[in-house]
Amino acid sequence: MAKKLKICLACSAGGHLSQLLKLSDCFAQHEKIWITTSNLVQNQLQQYGPVYIAAESNRRHPLKILKTIIYCAWIIFKNKPNVVISTGAAVGFAASFWGKLSGAKIIWIDSITNTKKLSLSGKLVSFFADLLLVQWPDLTKIYPHSEYAGTLV
Repeated sequence: MAKKLKICLACSAGGHLSQLLKLSDCFAQHEKIWITTSNLVQNQLQQYGPVYIAAESNRRHPLKILKTIIYCAWIIFKNKPNVVISTGAAVGFAASFWGKLSGAKIIWIDSITNTKKLSLSGKLVSFFADLLLVQWPDLTKIYPHSEYAGTLV
């Protein structure tokens, strides 16, 4: 029997979350915590485990990004996940960064909308991700450290 892991699932609400939820069967038997950016999905996600709501942030709002980075550090060091899985955006990067520093394995699944290049967060996480998945096969030619395993939509 496989070891039960503590998995942090971190992504922005909306399309990033929809893609991550398509993988819910893969981590169903493991303990989960969620970090996302909208309390509108909190009730839906609570059936899978505790939910933390971080500020929606992007590069145009540096103070919100700083707040998200600090909040994600607190969540990661409080919960000590074995694995961080993210489909993207700033909250996914922040959780992945702190997860890596705390010893977690990092799985980044770049959004299907990125057909020609990785997202900014994906590029940053690519330097330390244990597994970098893209959803377009041609991206593996541009990013040789990435893998294509299909799409989530």
